[in-house]
Amino acid sequence: MGAFPFSAIVGQDEMKRALLIAAVEPRIGGVMVFGDRGTGKSTAARALANLLPPMDVVAGCRFNCDPKGAKCSHGGNGKVDRMAVPFVDLPLGATEDRVTGALDIERALVAGEKAFEPGLLAKANRGFLYIDEINLLEDHLVDLLLDAAASGENVVERESLSVRHDARFVLIGSGNPEEGELRPQLLDRFGLSVEVRTPQRVEERIEIMRRCDAAERDPAAFKAKWRRKETQVVKQIAAGQALLAEVAVPDSTLADAAQLCMAVAADGLRGELTLIRSARALAALEGATAVGRSHLRAIAPMALRHRLRRNVLDETGPTIRIDRAMADLWD
Repeated sequence: MGAFPFSAIVGQDEMKRALLIAAVEPRIGGVMVFGDRGTGKSTAARALANLLPPMDVVAGCRFNCDPKGAKCSHGGNGKVDRMAVPFVDLPLGATEDRVTGALDIERALVAGEKAFEPGLLAKANRGFLYIDEINLLEDHLVDLLLDAAASGENVVERESLSVRHDARFVLIGSGNPEEGELRPQLLDRFGLSVEVRTPQRVEERIEIMRRCDAAERDPAAFKAKWRRKETQVVKQIAAGQALLAEVAVPDSTLADAAQLCMAVAADGLRGELTLIRSARALAALEGATAVGRSHLRAIAPMALRHRLRRNVLDETGPTIRIDRAMADLWD
């Protein structure tokens, strides 16, 4: 049937907003989606791939080098080509060689040449790397992702090969918390954390069944029905990307962000940076030229809930603590 249309997903507004923000501002560090089974986590992530405007790359480069960046040293011919933004699935059972890349055995045996076969990190460069059930990912692969996310490059040293290439990607992960928690080091690398729950309104559940049934019975007609709204979202993302650099962040908004992070005792300064970057991206998506308090309100739970320390004396969840802090500061 192919990817379910992003616009046809019922509810889950926070998840869809976070994914759109990641599409506009890759520097937020990615999106972590935790929640109940069967709530559209992987459906929404894969649907996003169809909404991403194409990007310029160096023709012939296997690492998606940017023509506006440094001169390509990976076999590019210097010309400019356009391609869809990469959206790469990382399977849980992937080997280390599959992720980082390894010696091209076929060329080594046939031609006697030592050549590098790029892995998933190379394919995801300047795009998205998606991991379903990320909390079940093996520890050694988590370590590889942490290194690449922190440095923005992938380094391979094996079989007398020495290869270094850019590996800048937006990491999108999904999982069910009942199957285990995510390592704190990896969770901290995600800019936004989204909680999804099974819909509790009968009307929403009925509409979900209707749309899923229509998509299964006649996929082509269903996609055609939603094509106009999908096109609108594509244009919204492209417009947001173009406007992003022009969106101003007043000092008063910076002060609001700092005061909120202090009020909820968020660890480190990554919370403020993510909060501002995400709020700017949201403003760009809405066509605004300046970030205001309303943008911070909309983003704060996603940007901060996974950065709060657990308080044994406070049984309320992190989202309630953030909402309460915003009410105390701004209402």
